[in-house]
Amino acid sequence: MSEVVFVDSAGGETRVNAEDGETLMAIAVRSGIDGIVAQCGGALACGTCHCYIDEAHLDLLPPPSQEEADMIEFVMEPKPNSRLSCQLLMSAATDGMRVIVPDNQH
Repeated sequence: MSEVVFVDSAGGETRVNAEDGETLMAIAVRSGIDGIVAQCGGALACGTCHCYIDEAHLDLLPPPSQEEADMIEFVMEPKPNSRLSCQLLMSAATDGMRVIVPDNQH
């Protein structure tokens, strides 16, 4: 088990527990995190689970697949640390990871 810290646009933090192997998107939805819409339910078809990963953990994650990278191109305000939360599996490496939730998902 690990902990994930979701940070909203006002800087407010929500700390939640995560099971190894669970997707970041599932954790956000289960925890009622505003801003992680997840319209496609994790099918890598919409980009509404977009988030920014804090630099401290970014290099500890596997790189995005080509499909994820292609979808990120269409999200609002993509950045070098943009990821789709449906594609990120929790593990010991993600313990304490800070996830910045964008203001808008389209």
